Amino acid sequence: MNSIEFVIFFQFFIGLFAAVNPLGIMPIFVSLTAHLDPAERNKTAYTASIAVAAILVVSLLAGQLLLDVFSISLDSFRVAGGMLLVSIAFTMMNGKLGEDKQNKQEQSESISREQIGVVPLAMPLLAGPGAISSTIVYSSRYPNSVDTIGLIITICVFTAGIWGLFRLAPAIVKFLGQTGINVITRIMGLILGALGIEFIANGMRALFPGLGG
Repeated sequence: MNSIEFVIFFQFFIGLFAAVNPLGIMPIFVSLTAHLDPAERNKTAYTASIAVAAILVVSLLAGQLLLDVFSISLDSFRVAGGMLLVSIAFTMMNGKLGEDKQNKQEQSESISREQIGVVPLAMPLLAGPGAISSTIVYSSRYPNSVDTIGLIITICVFTAGIWGLFRLAPAIVKFLGQTGINVITRIMGLILGALGIEFIANGMRALFPGLGG
């Protein structure tokens, strides 16, 4: 693996971290699992991380096929995905935690669900539209088998990190407090917004070559 490929995987990891914002979702995780004992909470964290990995890997492998089925060019998807990331970034920079990923109906349904690790944690709170869009863009931009394997490994490392963070979630939330969580969320929103602008700029340059002149 050369240094260029490592940079690609690192950028993908940072983009996922900003899009998913697991630190910002932690208070929601703690609230949803407050009635569970530590063993059950850890099991829920494990289920959520596995579900996120499955969703993102499927998006990675089937992303280009999905674009081909609907005759959507990668550059058009970059612009649309970038706009979505920027929209999510603005809500994050306003200090909102998960409201952009889960509507009121989904919130009320989640209360009665036993398997909260999959819904609403994995989908839509963690593996939401922003993370899926970012994954499809990277899968289409780097389609060769070596890069695909590297991106899958990156997803696995990332979701393992989510599992570790959620196991420590009660202690981390208590240590950081709501103010600390909000600060981190705003920083992640800034990074995500910059990533979205980059997607839009690259897509626009390819769709309208005259803009680059």
